[in-house]
Amino acid sequence: MRLTQKIRRTLVYWTARFFCRFFNIIPRKLAVFLGGWVGLAAWKIITNDQRLIFRHLSICYDGTMSPEEKVNIGQRFFINSGKNLADFVRLEENYEKDIPQSTLVEGLEHFDNAYKRGKGVFGVTAHLGSFELLAIFLARLGYNVGVISRPLANNRLNELLIQNRTKLGITNFYASEYPLGVVRWLKSGGAIGVLIDTDSSRVKGDFVPIFNRLSKVPVGQSIIALRLGSALIPMACVRTSGNRYKVIIRPEIPINNTGDARNDIYAITQSCSHALEQLIKQYPDQWIWMHNHWKSRP
Repeated sequence: MRLTQKIRRTLVYWTARFFCRFFNIIPRKLAVFLGGWVGLAAWKIITNDQRLIFRHLSICYDGTMSPEEKVNIGQRFFINSGKNLADFVRLEENYEKDIPQSTLVEGLEHFDNAYKRGKGVFGVTAHLGSFELLAIFLARLGYNVGVISRPLANNRLNELLIQNRTKLGITNFYASEYPLGVVRWLKSGGAIGVLIDTDSSRVKGDFVPIFNRLSKVPVGQSIIALRLGSALIPMACVRTSGNRYKVIIRPEIPINNTGDARNDIYAITQSCSHALEQLIKQYPDQWIWMHNHWKSRP
């Protein structure tokens, strides 16, 4: 690693540590307020993300959305993200004080019933709302929850993130451990969170319609669920008015094992994506529109 890169990563690490400490000292109301302003400032500065958001909204809404609506959705996404980040860095020290009384849960029985079967649960979600808080919320209710991640380029920041997850009850699985580590976890009856709205060349995927446009969606969770009998539960944690959260858990995705594995996997993946698309349409200002979910073509 070059010296300048090492210095830059060190500065980023200590800056992150400073802001984590600062946001934990001040009251939550002020922290979330400042987080929102940081998000708004980022929206003003990062013009490339603005262009991507406008482009993808135009694709998905087929030209029916006005420029003002696109600006409103993009701006609110950055503000919500800043607020979510402010809450996230406070979780280790302030979870019990900040989150349970500020969170409404809808559909927990769907997750609980599947979890009790003991065959493992995939919490199928997207880059929608506070997906980090979603896993932590379920873990703090007493469920064994893991997440799959890729190491950050900044090793010290990555260690800080993993430590925070561990302290909050989350078991971390690196993508390099997938699927063996995840299969063992599921066989033990644990739950694992998977983000399936990322078009990645690193994982096996299939093309399913999202907003009426084919998008490459990971299929690993569908393959494993079909083989192990694990449940697939669509879910999200979204921000609501008054700096509150709502955990939304949808009914289990039915798995129909016809013996035609390819078609079964496709049907499962399509059902998962459709369930998440409905949530995205409900909360369009909380989905990460700057990601190119349609970069790969069949």
